[in-house]
Amino acid sequence: MLVALLLLQGAAPVSADDHWHDLHAAVREERIVPLPTLLDWLEARYAGQILEVELERDDGRLAYEIEMLGPQGQVVEFEFDAESGELVGMEGVKIDAMRRREDSP
Repeated sequence: MLVALLLLQGAAPVSADDHWHDLHAAVREERIVPLPTLLDWLEARYAGQILEVELERDDGRLAYEIEMLGPQGQVVEFEFDAESGELVGMEGVKIDAMRRREDSP
């Protein structure tokens, strides 16, 4: 599984180690949702393999962008608000074909 985590620099230049420290602190202090929480959510609802993960600052907010490869070869990008964990957008084709079906009683 290929997973890349991209952190965008803020206004002041800082080292990569500072970014990692800040990211870990944000997760520990529950200011952002841990990545495994979102990956578990996706795995429960969509069939596919994770291709790439990015953490970006978008319009002043942090957002996770998670790209998945679906069973029919489709590539879909899911965007989550990093603070709330809310799914805020999806882009791609044949997204419905990736949805896992809930078992009927």
